[in-house]
Amino acid sequence: MSGIFKEFRDFVLRGNVLDLAVAVVIGAAFTTVVNSLVANVLTPFIAAIIGQPSFGEINFDIGDATIEIGLFFEAVVNFLIVAAVIFFFVIKPVNLLLERRKRGEAPADLPTPEDIQLLREIRDLLKERP
Repeated sequence: MSGIFKEFRDFVLRGNVLDLAVAVVIGAAFTTVVNSLVANVLTPFIAAIIGQPSFGEINFDIGDATIEIGLFFEAVVNFLIVAAVIFFFVIKPVNLLLERRKRGEAPADLPTPEDIQLLREIRDLLKERP
């Protein structure tokens, strides 16, 4: 049984699992911040412009059904904020990092410069001398 616990401990302490756990905790905290931003800052501001106290109260009735379009709009704004933050603070920096790494690598198909070819010929001729 101790082998299983050791294997489990090694699995949990592996870098990827710890990184994922930290990401989940930070993501949950970030969700709270974004929800607060949408509910307490953006929604009242936009709602004041359109004349409603909050988006949650924007709805319309179709027969006996009530379509709460305001709550949907809040969810869309929330999603757009999260998507923008992820794009600008995760995707763009990672793409820039990958581009910088690619620039650091020399292309494999470059022809050998003439001076290098001449130096190699001289080296080979010197090796042949007694």
